[in-house]
Amino acid sequence: MQELMVEIPQRSYPILVADGLLADAQTLRAQLRPHIRGSQVAIITNDIVGPLYLDQVVAALDGLQVDVLHMRDGESAKTLATYEQAMDFLLGARHNRSTSLIALGGGVVGDLCGFVASTFQRGVDFIQIPTTLLAQVDSSVGGKTAVNHPQGKNLIGAFYQPVAVLADPATLSTLPPREYAAGLAEVVKYGVIDDPELFVFLEDRCDALLAKDGAVLTEVIVRCCAIKAKVVSADERESGRRAILNFGHTFGHAIEKLSGYGHWLHGEAVAIGMVMAAQLSQRVAGFAPDKVERLTALLAKLGLPTELDQQSLKVVTVAAMMDAMGLDKKVVDGRLRFIVASELGEVAVRDDIDDGVVRDLLSQCC
Repeated sequence: MQELMVEIPQRSYPILVADGLLADAQTLRAQLRPHIRGSQVAIITNDIVGPLYLDQVVAALDGLQVDVLHMRDGESAKTLATYEQAMDFLLGARHNRSTSLIALGGGVVGDLCGFVASTFQRGVDFIQIPTTLLAQVDSSVGGKTAVNHPQGKNLIGAFYQPVAVLADPATLSTLPPREYAAGLAEVVKYGVIDDPELFVFLEDRCDALLAKDGAVLTEVIVRCCAIKAKVVSADERESGRRAILNFGHTFGHAIEKLSGYGHWLHGEAVAIGMVMAAQLSQRVAGFAPDKVERLTALLAKLGLPTELDQQSLKVVTVAAMMDAMGLDKKVVDGRLRFIVASELGEVAVRDDIDDGVVRDLLSQCC
């Protein structure tokens, strides 16, 4: 069991990583109950995760009013309609300002639950229990909560921190290979933006990662969470340095939207976006060609796409990408912001890259 802290003024919270946590009733109860301040709990999960882990979580909450909302699985469910359904559910069960919400699931569940928590009764506590790799290393930490809008991903949301994150690497044993690989994309990202030693660690331990080796996974999750906690603690609302966490995401979010939510998983779109970001970095920041090749090779070895498929190429055009990226949250005063690498572990936020350079790059990819 390992514990990290996200140190944010007046809103610090622990990240607990413990292999087998959800299967150990006594430990789960001991780690969960101190973060429940009232007598009501609402768990938001989905029909995939619920049958696997819901009973254990409910058992740890015995003696409290526990209500459960099952939302649809997948990015297409992260909408205002689902948000309204959750609000109706909470009001119908007469939850009040002392209630606690628990997000039991992957990034979609966590994002939706966090946004609901940020606005229900003007803000109630919520706890993240992430069950996918992507959620454990990335989306459950940092307080970004949101739902999607037809014009773009995560355009409606709030910065709202959980009171705790409880991650159990054992839950990853039930993930389908594609979902698991999607999470590895965010792991690779941390190696690029902050920790070149982690990047080499991933290159050396691909086979162990793909085999879901418990010790390797625990180390990876802790290292990634430590990086994110450090970045978020220094810049909670992404006014500066936190933007480096978006390496590959400006391209990836546009690909995800244009291809239709569900065609690519988030991590898959980010993997393609990271290759594009690396190629852009080569053009404008001196990122060495061999580093671009190493990044592309690592993503491919981990089972991730590194380029658009034929179906996406029908809709992901240069013009469409430029338009979609223009609606991205990272646009400031009409200028696109890109995260570019000059070396593994050394990245910068740039808003001065000429559109012509970006269009030329996209013409080679689309």
